[in-house]
This record gives sequence, C-alpha cells and structure tokens, in this order.
Amino acid sequence: MTAALGTTTSTKRKPDLGPAIELVSKEEGHRQPLAPEFVSAEDFSPLDVAYDFGRIRREDIQAGPNNIWRYKGLLPVPSNVEEIPNTEPGGTRLIQADRLAKALGAKKIWIKDDTGNPTHSFKDRVVAVALAAAREFGFEVLACPSTGNLANAVAAAAARAGWQSVVLIPKTLERAKILTTAVYDGALIAVDGNYDDVNRLATQLAGEHENWAFVNVNVRPYYSEGSKTLAFEVAEQLGWRIPPQIVIPIASGSQLTKVDKGFREFAQLGLVEDSPYKVFGAQATGCSPVSAAFRAGLDVVQPVKPDTIARSLAIGNPADGPYVLDVVNRTGGAIEDVTDEEVVEGIRLLARTEGVFTETAGGVTVATAKKLIETGKLDPDVETVLLITGDGLKTLDAIDGKVGPMATIPPSAEAVRKVLAEHGR
Repeated sequence: MTAALGTTTSTKRKPDLGPAIELVSKEEGHRQPLAPEFVSAEDFSPLDVAYDFGRIRREDIQAGPNNIWRYKGLLPVPSNVEEIPNTEPGGTRLIQADRLAKALGAKKIWIKDDTGNPTHSFKDRVVAVALAAAREFGFEVLACPSTGNLANAVAAAAARAGWQSVVLIPKTLERAKILTTAVYDGALIAVDGNYDDVNRLATQLAGEHENWAFVNVNVRPYYSEGSKTLAFEVAEQLGWRIPPQIVIPIASGSQLTKVDKGFREFAQLGLVEDSPYKVFGAQATGCSPVSAAFRAGLDVVQPVKPDTIARSLAIGNPADGPYVLDVVNRTGGAIEDVTDEEVVEGIRLLARTEGVFTETAGGVTVATAKKLIETGKLDPDVETVLLITGDGLKTLDAIDGKVGPMATIPPSAEAVRKVLAEHGR
C-alpha cells in the first residue's frame, strides 16, 4: 500500500533530505528511491530511511542549536532546516532522579523529561521531521490520526509553518487534548471509533488527497526518524555514552525501535562507545498486545480492543509491535504491563519524588519500571533511564477525585496546625 504523490510533488528536482539516500524495507531489505511511501511494494513490510552519513563529529553536533536540529546530519531533513519556521523541539532536560530511585530501590535513575517540548510531548520531535520532509515532497496540508499528543503537535507545527492541518481523533479523547488541538484553529474532526478505526480512515484519506501529508501514514518513514533524537540527546547528556538500561512506553512501538536505532547509529559513527544496553517496554494492561506477545514468547502481535486510561498508548494493533519484540529480545530486555491503578500511582510517585507531573503514558513507564525491578527483570544496581513523554496537564481526568485539598478550613492558623497534625505533617 502506498500513497500517491501530490500534484505539487516535484519532478523538477531531487528532494533535499540531507544524508538520506533511499528507503529500505524492514523485512527483506528491498531498496527504493526516497518518496512519500510507507510500505514496500516488494515485500509489503514497512519502509525505513537509509543514509550516507559521511563524517559526523561530536564538535559539529555541539556547535548546533539546542534543539533537534543539532542532529540534522543524522536525520532526513534539508541542510537548512533550522532556517525555516518550525517549532524547534528538543533540547529537553535529563534529570538525575535520586528520590525516585530510592523509592524504587534502585541505585541510579535518570528521567528524560520531554514535557518541555513546545506542545509538551515528544511528538513535537517526530512532527518537525515529518513536516520538513513533507515540504520537500511538495505537500501542502499536514494531517494525522491521533490519540492526542500527535494532534497537538501537528496542529501547532502546521500553524507555525503557515500550513493547513487536518487532525482526526477518537471522540473519546481527553478533553484537555481536544482543546489544546482546537486552539490552533486547524480542521479537527472527532470520529466515532477507537484509534485503530481512526487510523484506517486516515490511510484511506491519504490515498484520496494527494496534497495531504499524513505524518504517521504516507510520510511515516521520515516522521518516525524524529524519535532517534531522544536517543541522541540522552547519550549526549550522559557524557556521550549509552545508558545500560532504558524503559520506553509502547504505543505503535515506533519510538522504542527508533531509540534503539539512534543508539546504534551513534555507536557505528564512533560518537559513543559501542557498549551493551537493554531496552524495556511499558504498556497499560488494558492495551498490552506487545507485552502479551513477549510473555508468550511469540514474534507476532495479536490485536486487542483498548480499554485503559492511558489513551495516548491505546493502539490495539501496533504497527511496529513485531519490531519492538525484536529489539527487546536482541538487547536482553523485557516488556511488562501495569493496571490503571498502578498507572495513577506511577504518576503520583514521580510527582512527589521529583516534581515532574507526567501524563498517563509516563505513569505507565514509572509503574512498569517499579514492576520490572520487583520481578527481577530490571537490575536495580544498573543505571537506568526512564522516558517521560508527555505532560500531566493533558490527562487531568486520570487523577481527578484521587488528589485534592486535605481539608477545607476557616482562615485561622490554629485550623492549619490541626489539619497538618491530623495528617502527620
């Protein structure tokens, strides 16, 4: 299945996508020219971007801007990408989470806090790369099916670039994510169905509208490369080294596979030591097809109907599920899932120990790390990075009714002292 090129897609010149040279199929390695296509016509497997990087030095990266464009020499984007109006994502903080580590019984934990991106999730990274590629292919409208964070990122990126946007969401999406997409005044359309229904609709529309770039459909190979920048930043922020263990939430699975790809590319280029590392995957029990496949020792993923508060991870038929299994098995990691109650406790634990308020996906990551340590699958004595990919202000309903004031009191110091004493504070 491929999407048609837009009527404005140029036959006049080859697209400037920096070091990207062609597309290659994941299953059998069939190669084809760079184009807005996402499935190989030869073996029907997903397409990946292949590169000729040339020489990349640490000092070249460090001389770049404090955003993802410092890594433009490792991405499928034009050489002048930072000069074109964009949301400039990336450059988010890496926090040494000592209090969280103590609570989990671990020696050292780092939090990669991607809530600091322009629309408060890692999706700004992938959308910025997708938009840069879409512009080179001559598209005119930025579009997506979304579970929420991507909707925000696409609407904002399109507005910043002066493009139109078309965003499709399940009608049950969190109210906060609906509002924080609608504010950019693009075309926001709610669909009566779950994310998998919305995704199928997007695939159909991608074939019908030649000038629409669906970031996670017809330009997906380029879009997904943006997740590598999480790996690049983590390695650079750790002093140019790969963390021995990393825990990553799973939705489609693309982020996990691309973080692994980013580490491998850094090692192949000699930017970091080629040291062993383990990748761990995190899912919510109410949508855990990859975790179930891992537990059963399978190499295929059976689709499920999502039923979880972690809506940003609620993809019942994850496109990259089998490749997640490959990465986790190859690196010696594991995949676990946690209940909605554990998700909420994960959110609260991270907030009270490190002052980071994460959305439900981050609650999944923290709770899964806790479970992996308790079950002996993740070594508590080995340094570990947790990816926190979205802001808790987007999923307030998850904690509504579970946190709030200790009491309502008259305006007196005595009343304050009494309340604090009653709660042991």
